[in-house]
Amino acid sequence: MTALLEVAGLTKRFGGVTAVDGCSFSVPDGSVTALVGPNGSGKTTAFNLITGYARADSGSVRFAGMSVRRPDPMRLARHGLTRTFQQARVFADLTLVENMVAGVQQPWWAALRRAVRPHERNRALELLEEFGLARLAGERAGNLSYGQKKLLEFATVLMGEPRLVLLDEPTAGVNPVLVEQIEQRIRDLNARGITFLVVEHNMNVVMRLCDPVVVLDHGTKLAEGPPDVVRSDPRVLDAYLGT
Repeated sequence: MTALLEVAGLTKRFGGVTAVDGCSFSVPDGSVTALVGPNGSGKTTAFNLITGYARADSGSVRFAGMSVRRPDPMRLARHGLTRTFQQARVFADLTLVENMVAGVQQPWWAALRRAVRPHERNRALELLEEFGLARLAGERAGNLSYGQKKLLEFATVLMGEPRLVLLDEPTAGVNPVLVEQIEQRIRDLNARGITFLVVEHNMNVVMRLCDPVVVLDHGTKLAEGPPDVVRSDPRVLDAYLGT
């Protein structure tokens, strides 16, 4: 399977601490790839380096066969790579539809208008329906529950029809019903051609949903492979999963 994302030798230091240390892995096109590891293993830092929210000290990133020399979030989004965050980022004072439209990468002059164009509204409502939020389309996002905000952020990153979505802890802090809903959305979207890279602590979700699984420890790749193989790897058991 062709790699859609290739990470090679990524390194990031914060003072005397090396958060990511020569990290290399790939995300096969069409896969739901997991990135797991103990707290502090460098998962979110790796996400930030890939998507341009932090600058790597060394290493390289390739997306869709092209070298990404200076990752920039807006440029990457226009090329089909988007992400969510551990704490959902929404505009509390905007409605759900307005949040969705604000998530589309647009020309600078688009910020000067407030009106939502019909095709944008239709796309937003379609996604909100898919995520079970259509009835709240006109509500302020600040009124949503924590789990609903995570669903809104997930829906928002799909507005630009991305090829690859990086999900940072999509099920953290949400109830079991929403966990099941998020997992099903990932399955459905993946079946429609979207590739995912998922940071996730819920190992039951990882084992059901993801293949391959990449394990980080102390900022470097410890293991990579199918979930059953990774789960039985003695190094992984020692570092993270336990026996």
